[in-house]
Amino acid sequence: MEGSVSLRTYYKRVMKTVVGSVKGASFAMYFSDFKEITKVRLAVSVVFSSIAGYMLGAVEVNLVSILILAFGGYCMVGASNAYNQVIERDLDALMKRTRNRPIPAGRMSVATAMTIAVTLTILGIVTLYFLNPKTAMFGAISIFLYTSVYTPLKTKTPLSVFVGAFPGAIPFMLGWVAATDNFGIEPGTLFMIQFFWQFPHFWALGWMLDDDYKKGGFKMLPTGKKDRGTALQIIMYTLWMILISIIPVFGFTGRLQLSVGAAVLIFIMGLVMLFFAFRLYEKRDNASARKLMLASVSYITLMQLVYVIDKFI
Repeated sequence: MEGSVSLRTYYKRVMKTVVGSVKGASFAMYFSDFKEITKVRLAVSVVFSSIAGYMLGAVEVNLVSILILAFGGYCMVGASNAYNQVIERDLDALMKRTRNRPIPAGRMSVATAMTIAVTLTILGIVTLYFLNPKTAMFGAISIFLYTSVYTPLKTKTPLSVFVGAFPGAIPFMLGWVAATDNFGIEPGTLFMIQFFWQFPHFWALGWMLDDDYKKGGFKMLPTGKKDRGTALQIIMYTLWMILISIIPVFGFTGRLQLSVGAAVLIFIMGLVMLFFAFRLYEKRDNASARKLMLASVSYITLMQLVYVIDKFI
């Protein structure tokens, strides 16, 4: 009898461990798919831009406001990405880069993805409204433009990148609006910096993934080809990005200011990115495009850090 009790107890312990492991594995899988459907790395980078904009606009930094902005911002970006993956699920299945996403891989249903998207949309708008109505409005506009205009245009025309640059440029500006409840030349300048930055960034990415994009029918490069015409446009937009990034040093942008030292540093970082743009023009290969893409990611992050640090020193 004692032996049977011990065996029964042992069996229960084993089953409890197994069930716990399965539940743990299921949660880990669901959480992993949630991160993928919301594109966590992209969402975090967008939240970073929003917080940088907030720090630049805030007269007095409020930690609660930053947390609200971060949560609401993540919800808005996550919602946009979830809608995007619902709309493009059949095309994602055709491309090597995206075929293992939750929906085309069969790990998540369209209904579940839409539930996530709608829930995040409501949470995002409501959360950002607590900061001020303008912030919620711009967040809602970004979702609309990304899902209803940019996404459908990706298979129609290379101008989709131009359209997509509008919602993509909102986060840096959104932070300032969240801090000030005001839209003027300062957030407008932040918007333009990130707007022009997106062209060299996404065209470099589009160059690298051109063969895969063509399988899905996406038209991402301005000339439709990996040629000098595309590379030349990348150079031109990089030049505009550099110019606009240092405009605040001349005192034309209200409370958004930049010291000479910070402007020189940002200018040098821009020249580094321009160097890689010229290398792509010269070599026209994927390796050069990858270096430019990585340089662009470094530029936007470091530039925003320089702006924030320069304000507080």
